[in-house]
Amino acid sequence: MAIDLEKVYKDAGALLEGHFLLSSGNHSQFYLQSAKVLEDPKVAEILAKELAQQIRDAGIEVDTVCSPALGGILAGYELARALDARFIFTERVDKVMTLRRGFDVKKGEKTLICEDIITTAGSALEAAEVVEEQGANVVAFAALANRGFCKRTGSDKAAKPECKLPHDMPFFALEDFDFEIYEPENCPMCKDGTTAYKPGSRGN
Repeated sequence: MAIDLEKVYKDAGALLEGHFLLSSGNHSQFYLQSAKVLEDPKVAEILAKELAQQIRDAGIEVDTVCSPALGGILAGYELARALDARFIFTERVDKVMTLRRGFDVKKGEKTLICEDIITTAGSALEAAEVVEEQGANVVAFAALANRGFCKRTGSDKAAKPECKLPHDMPFFALEDFDFEIYEPENCPMCKDGTTAYKPGSRGN
């Protein structure tokens, strides 16, 4: 039976409603706080196994899973475990995505980039570029949840112009969450006089 990801997020208190400032600078009435879902290792394992099965069913071989810190680390680690693959992560140093802590990749190493949530996929793409510079072969992207900007494998929803993922690259996620996102000058919640709050891992 397929996982009802929306119920998983709601049960964990991780589908938030309010007035939120996203990393992109835009605003939304809803926010997915994956850390609340992933704080339960059993739930994290179940979600990762489901995601890993999608990847296996597509016939994609993975040597290494790489996640951009901080949000993608737990999801990526669990996915690597489910795929019996190695796990590494990139992180920002002076705002530049970098591979450090002794991590490296070999030429041709089949690498999957994993996030907890993909919105426009800017951080995921930065992580991909870092490992590709070292010779890795990025074979796919994955996330627990897709914010609806990028087209995931198996979905009939088209990618939006804001999606930064390569159109010829597989992208796996458990479910689409297609929430309305507003530019600050067009945000109805701002017009109502409320202030946007940033609940994510960056900026607070």
